Amino acid sequence: MARKKGSSDYPLELKLEALKLVEDGLTQAEVTERLGIRDPKRVKNWLWAYRREGILGLKKPRRGRPPKRENTEAYIRRLEMENALLKKFHTELHKEELAKRNIGSSTSTEKNTK
Repeated sequence: MARKKGSSDYPLELKLEALKLVEDGLTQAEVTERLGIRDPKRVKNWLWAYRREGILGLKKPRRGRPPKRENTEAYIRRLEMENALLKKFHTELHKEELAKRNIGSSTSTEKNTK
């Protein structure tokens, strides 16, 4: 699933500061407003992750498949190789189909003449 437009990653230092402010008695809404965090639920999630897993809960990498990085030249070479393989496969398949139907073979048929 794609991320929402405008979502951002926050550094670990900001997360720890937000948690400290919550521990000092500020509400989660006040913390989000003071630190400029867009989603008020974000602080709640950080607090939950910190209580459950400690600082490692705040450092977790993003879930999901990482974006594939392939340069344009390598991508073009890969597509050209795929095209060549498909052309070769198509040619072999076509020859096989002709052989099944005995079309294009060099054998001649005898005619019955009486």
